Amino acid sequence: MAPAKSNSWFTRFAKTTAHATGQPSAFALAACVVAAWAISGPIFHWSDTWQPVINTGTTIVTFLMVFLIQSTQNRDAEAVNIKLDERAPKADEATRACRRLVNWWKSRNAGGAVRAKSPAPPSRRRLSSR
Repeated sequence: MAPAKSNSWFTRFAKTTAHATGQPSAFALAACVVAAWAISGPIFHWSDTWQPVINTGTTIVTFLMVFLIQSTQNRDAEAVNIKLDERAPKADEATRACRRLVNWWKSRNAGGAVRAKSPAPPSRRRLSSR
């Protein structure tokens, strides 16, 4: 079952923004903004409005990034769940095959001694490769 493709403006915006903010250039830009703010301190004589500028800016960016990160995590979790759902039947089949092999081994070695004529191992039915 494939995930429903959402082409809403928010999904497109979130994907584009997440990609852009994950680049080294985005970090460099943020560092430059902080450096420019720090350098501007003496220019504005360390005024009472100088410090709240960076506080307000970082608060707004952080608030918006929370929603962006949550959107990205929701998409990632959905993709992982779909992949796990596809693999679960194969894991069950492999578990049954291992149990058959263990039971065969136990029956072969029952009583501590190997019998002269051991029963044949369970069929080696090949697991599907889907």
